[in-house]
Amino acid sequence: MMVPAALLLLGALTAVVAPRLLARSDWPDREPVVALWVWQCAVAAVLLCCALSMTLSAAAAWQAVRGHVFAPAPRAVVEAYALGAGGTWAATTAVTLALGGVWSAAMLVREVARARARRRLRRAELLVRAPLLPGEESGTGRLVVLEGERADAWWLSGPAPQLVVTTAALRRLKGRQLDALLAHEEGHAQARHDWLLHCSSALAGGFPQVPVFAAFRDEMHRLVELAADDMASRRFGRLTTALALVELNEDRGVFGPGPTPHAHVPQRVHRLLTPPDRLPATRRLGLTATAALVPMVPLLVAFVPGLRALGWGG
Repeated sequence: MMVPAALLLLGALTAVVAPRLLARSDWPDREPVVALWVWQCAVAAVLLCCALSMTLSAAAAWQAVRGHVFAPAPRAVVEAYALGAGGTWAATTAVTLALGGVWSAAMLVREVARARARRRLRRAELLVRAPLLPGEESGTGRLVVLEGERADAWWLSGPAPQLVVTTAALRRLKGRQLDALLAHEEGHAQARHDWLLHCSSALAGGFPQVPVFAAFRDEMHRLVELAADDMASRRFGRLTTALALVELNEDRGVFGPGPTPHAHVPQRVHRLLTPPDRLPATRRLGLTATAALVPMVPLLVAFVPGLRALGWGG
């Protein structure tokens, strides 16, 4: 029963160390896409540790589960895991982790259901404020203009995604700034950032006492915006993208001294106007490959006893 305990310890260590290492690094703002990948790999490693520990604990607690997990394995492999020494601790661990998995799935379903409900509500409001003309089909255009005194714009996802812009925003956005805004929102859609936000919010909402999940959610919200900014700036320039952000958010008081819900906007504008140097391609590749190996560590820990019993690695 040492392997399930080692996996839980490894998961806890990863949950503590990974966010601190990322917080102390200066490259995530320079390479938000790589940072998104690293965060996903770190959280995947934590979840994989829990899943493997649950499986081995259940195998130790119940013979029926053990028969399924180790059905094709030789007797020497089963004995290498010392599954008979688990007792009540194994059953308690397995049930607790299984309930955690079910709760995580329930939180994800809740997040997706809420997002779809918000999207349906917004589409219904859109039909009221911008009714279809006779013969016009819903979702035929990518851009929808609404009458409004406040500069605002949002992406309405779904089978026929659309960018909704108020007339006040159109009056403020000049030249290619509207194109930059559209490219920013399309960047979110193409990279499926909505699923990253759903998963991170589900974990943070389901386990508010776990700091790594709260940090995961906060960083996902921040990094997806930086990544979309970069996608827009590559097509229409950093200055154009920065000006579009300023024009859309100036009336919201985000550039004032007081705290606001959109306090990250000034940081994004500053980043666009004073772009940091990108990492060399070799380092980006190295970070990506290293992060991909992190979820492999729990698998290695879980399989080491079996491999040793088969005579691999001496």
